Amino acid sequence: MSTNDTPPEEPNVPEQPLNKGTAPVTEVPEQTGRQRLAAGLWPPRVSRAQLIVALLLFVLGLGLAIQVRSTSDSSALRGARQEDLVRILDELDGRTKRLEEEKQRLEDQRKELESSSNQAEEARRQTVEKERQLGILAGTVAAQGPGITLKITDPKGLVRSDQLLDTLQELRAAGAEAIQINGVRVVAGSYFSDENGGVGIDGRKITQPYEFRVIGKPQDLEPALNIPGGVVQTLEKEQANVVVTRPAKIVVDALRAAEQPDYARSSS
Repeated sequence: MSTNDTPPEEPNVPEQPLNKGTAPVTEVPEQTGRQRLAAGLWPPRVSRAQLIVALLLFVLGLGLAIQVRSTSDSSALRGARQEDLVRILDELDGRTKRLEEEKQRLEDQRKELESSSNQAEEARRQTVEKERQLGILAGTVAAQGPGITLKITDPKGLVRSDQLLDTLQELRAAGAEAIQINGVRVVAGSYFSDENGGVGIDGRKITQPYEFRVIGKPQDLEPALNIPGGVVQTLEKEQANVVVTRPAKIVVDALRAAEQPDYARSSS
């Protein structure tokens, strides 16, 4: 054999390491945009601050819902008639106006007391004036001023004491300051009763026609009686004849005896 005959060289192939006990590696498919969005939204990642804000918003919404529902359910005027709403609005306007006038009067008195050079004399004058006003309200002092007269003629005798009492209350709500009915002075403690052939006021029987003399602002008193569904319409349904007039001056001269308290004494 010739020395030049050498065997051919084998190709140099790198040996691959063998991984014993290892599963073959699988490629993960690339996620779409929708899958990545779903993975970011669920499960939700909520921080503690977000939980607190959500809880506060829930409590606030629940409180507002309860308040709106309670306000809606407790409204006493939902089922009121239009005539009743008009009457209530007129009464509220009249009371607001009288309260404003009373506030202004008290402010003027305060300013007079502060600026008067003789405060003791001013205080005495105001005390006398207050006594006179209380005497008018108590019915122990005669009074005069602007106002109206209300005359109710009841030929069939259908007008009862409760209807006269409603008339009185309507006049008081409209700002009446002094009232006299058929020679009987009506005050805060007066009571009405049905009598045979008439009506009793504080135990004194009066008969029709019933005449009210009322001192107050005529522009408030007369409309309060003539509102739809008010005193005049109610009495006319009983076939009574009602006449309201505005004389130049009303005189209320029926007096009540001053009652002395049995137990109460002045603390001054």
